[in-house]
Amino acid sequence: MEDMAVVVFGGSGFIGSHLIARLSEEGVRIIVPTRRAERARHLTFLPRVEVVEADIGDDATLRRLLAGRDAAINLVGVLHSSRGSPYGREFAHAHVELPRRIVAACAETGVNRYLHMSALGADADGPSMYQRSKAAGEIAARAEPQVAATIFRPSVVFGPGDNFLNMFARLQKFLPVLPLACADTDFQPVFVGDVAAAYTHALADPKSRHLVYELGGPTIYPLIELVRMAGRYSHHPRPIIRLPRSLAYLQAMIFEMLPGTPLITRDNLDSMKVDNVVDPAIQSLTASNLGIKLTAIEAVAPHYLSPSEPYDQYRARAGR
Repeated sequence: MEDMAVVVFGGSGFIGSHLIARLSEEGVRIIVPTRRAERARHLTFLPRVEVVEADIGDDATLRRLLAGRDAAINLVGVLHSSRGSPYGREFAHAHVELPRRIVAACAETGVNRYLHMSALGADADGPSMYQRSKAAGEIAARAEPQVAATIFRPSVVFGPGDNFLNMFARLQKFLPVLPLACADTDFQPVFVGDVAAAYTHALADPKSRHLVYELGGPTIYPLIELVRMAGRYSHHPRPIIRLPRSLAYLQAMIFEMLPGTPLITRDNLDSMKVDNVVDPAIQSLTASNLGIKLTAIEAVAPHYLSPSEPYDQYRARAGR
């Protein structure tokens, strides 16, 4: 993989930062487009990483970024959107239109490899706009026959810097009791390092072209157990109240009306009508097909959630 040149869209985020660090270690040259360079400043210290200020909403810019590269990786995604049918405009823009435009630019510039971030539960007939837009995004990712797409569908991703376990840890630090919607929905959290490894292995393996991988961790947990873990590992365990669906939707509506990014939306609740796990009946390709040994949440989360163990100590323990 040395001297391979890859453009990573959405590279400055949580998953992207871990993936780019992994690709850099493998000798890959990485171009990270961003609207604001300061958002990706932490990546500039890595070898072979170039952060470029660019507007990826412009097709000519996409072609310029991709010209002469070997592959494109798209990690761009949003969790919230305005309402719409079959999905709102923010979901349409980030999950459907952007991948279609990226693969079109790949086709025009001769880039024949594309790795795409979807989500476990992506379904054209799914109960949420998020799930329906992710399914449409997978179709967009395959829109150009000459561009070989590999699609990844992860469950919730945990690891240092995540916005999942960390969010529940913060809530329990400040709230005396935690009201929880969809407490019994099952999740199969996957470690961010394993997701980064999946992308890296697939990029190096021609056999992964045109395939879909579902990425779940080694264990399935109900949401309430994951919230309890977050409280326990952060040393702020709180009583949890299971919210009935009617109160959960009322809570979500209130959050949607507040300024800023909502903590939870009605569409998030719709997503949690179905379990977020790899279905063994479907016999999907998984991380094990890429030779990845999955990391247990219990082996990692106590270290980065604990206030008594700074992040740099965690990194030293992990050999990073």
